[in-house]
Parts: sequence; C-alpha cells; structure tokens
Amino acid sequence: MSLQVYGISNCGTCKKAFSWLELNGVEYDFINTKDQPPSKAMIQKWVQELGFKPMRNTSGQSYRALGSEKDDWTEAEWVEAFAKDAMLLKRPLFVKDGKAVLVGFRDKDEVIRQKLGI
Repeated sequence: MSLQVYGISNCGTCKKAFSWLELNGVEYDFINTKDQPPSKAMIQKWVQELGFKPMRNTSGQSYRALGSEKDDWTEAEWVEAFAKDAMLLKRPLFVKDGKAVLVGFRDKDEVIRQKLGI
C-alpha cells in the first residue's frame, strides 16, 4: 500500500492524523503542501474523486479572505483557487495508491479505516 498524506506540519488536525497512523502501524509519506504545493492536474484529479466542497478549508484565513463571491464558484474556479493557494485545501488529504480517498480527519475510526483500506 502506498499512502501519501498532504498537509502542513503545524496543523493540529494533521498532527492528530499522524499520531493515529503511527499508533495503528500505518506507513505513510507526508507531503508538506507549503513546501511542495500540488499541481493543478493533481488537484483536478482529487476534486473528481472527492468533490470540491469537502476539500475546502473553510476555517482558514485564505478562505475567509476570498469574499462572498466564492459561494457561487464553479468546480473549475475552485480548482484554480486551490492551485493558486494550497492553504485553501482542507487538511490532511489522504491519497492511497494514487487515488484521493479521504480529506479531513473527523470521522469515526471504523470510517477512517474503511476509507484508507486498513
């Protein structure tokens, strides 16, 4: 199994996910989206797999700074915004064997296990 976790190292939710993965013996590669922002093509693929709404980091400053016009944005406009500012992406984002399978980390253990296939 190949698992990548996209996020930022000082994110509390990412830290919680890292601890959970380690506690459960799950190996993963961490990709810091501040240092290595995902490409527009990657983001487009993730949006196709998860939808753009779950991928929005609605609690971040970047999101709040967008203004009310964001409420009417299309999927393509969100992909463009995510590509310009990775801080708009909800964290962490899990990619297993090349497919985005989970974004965020608030589900129950059994849901997380099912989505990650562990």
